[in-house]
Amino acid sequence: MENIVQVHPLTNNPTLLWNHIRRLQFFTDIYVPQHLWHVLQAPPSKNVLRFVCMSDTHSKHLQCNVPEGDVFIHAGDFTMEGERHEVIAFNDWLGTLKHKYKIVIAGNHEQSFDRRFSTGEVNNARQDLTNCSYLEDSGVTICGVKIFGSPWQPNHIGRRGFKLMRGKQCLDKWNLIPADTDVLITHGPPLGHGDLTNFGQRAGCVELLRTVQVRVRPKSHIFGHIHEGYGASFDGQTLFVNASICDGSYRPSNPAFVFDAPISPGFKK
Repeated sequence: MENIVQVHPLTNNPTLLWNHIRRLQFFTDIYVPQHLWHVLQAPPSKNVLRFVCMSDTHSKHLQCNVPEGDVFIHAGDFTMEGERHEVIAFNDWLGTLKHKYKIVIAGNHEQSFDRRFSTGEVNNARQDLTNCSYLEDSGVTICGVKIFGSPWQPNHIGRRGFKLMRGKQCLDKWNLIPADTDVLITHGPPLGHGDLTNFGQRAGCVELLRTVQVRVRPKSHIFGHIHEGYGASFDGQTLFVNASICDGSYRPSNPAFVFDAPISPGFKK
């Protein structure tokens, strides 16, 4: 079947593969001028959910401006080292946000959440996140909108949490994403969208891109991880958002990304 995703022969060379397929990809960068942000931050209508997306705040959340909305999403790396006191501080901050729904996934800096490293610490860390819905290869439905979150990413630099070998290990995780997902949250980016590093290399996952474009086709895909990849793009069916707040120097210099999604028929806020 055409929608079955398999490991690509160039999975370990995403830069080369992107250079080969770039001209075949429909790709539009989305840029919102600073003077138009007030338009997006006007109160949403009753027929849409307003999503406020952030990622990679690295314990600098108190320095961030968080727009109002219905659903707050954090796509991982909310700490620097995954220490318990960092998790508690982040959770306390989440409790001050007025968004009705708050969704969080872990990133590679939340090593204490990865069961492969420390079971005891993992249980404590997860229990400390009380002011949100924590997703890990799991989902939640809000007003008929189906949201799925996954913390995994292909090994890029260093040994931290939720890293996997490119190819089959990553694809096995992406195969857990339901095909009817509307909003996908991963920590790492797919190939070609928000994944270009300062070294000119593509760090995104080949199989994640194929999963998004061929099998799942979500309306939105939110991620982070590659700080310098901050921004949004559209491929004709999916809005891709790298919501990294911190830049390459770990300064919280990027604004949250805001978008509205229609509420499913028969549902209301």
